[in-house]
Amino acid sequence: MQTILDNPKIAIIRPNGSLNAANTLNFEQELDLALNNGISTIVLIDLEKVDFLDNTGLMALVSGVRKAKQIGHRVCFCSVSPAHRIIFELAQLDKVFEIFDARRISNR
Repeated sequence: MQTILDNPKIAIIRPNGSLNAANTLNFEQELDLALNNGISTIVLIDLEKVDFLDNTGLMALVSGVRKAKQIGHRVCFCSVSPAHRIIFELAQLDKVFEIFDARRISNR
């Protein structure tokens, strides 16, 4: 897992592999650090390299969005695979989560 600070207001978290009961605590700690670093007001979670997401991982994402809203921050998602997007849709989280197709840097 890696946190990259691209912009003083945006922190990017890029979990790798599975987001499940075995590593959710690590992910939650990473997300808490990003939300409470005093610099970032937006946390972008790039799910491109996540190949497995279970209920525990999904609940960690929901919990992160809730925490962010409580402190006036945003958590957004990008590079969500079709399989994970279906999970979000079935849980009706696609209406709650801010989801972007990809993380892109524009030169405009």
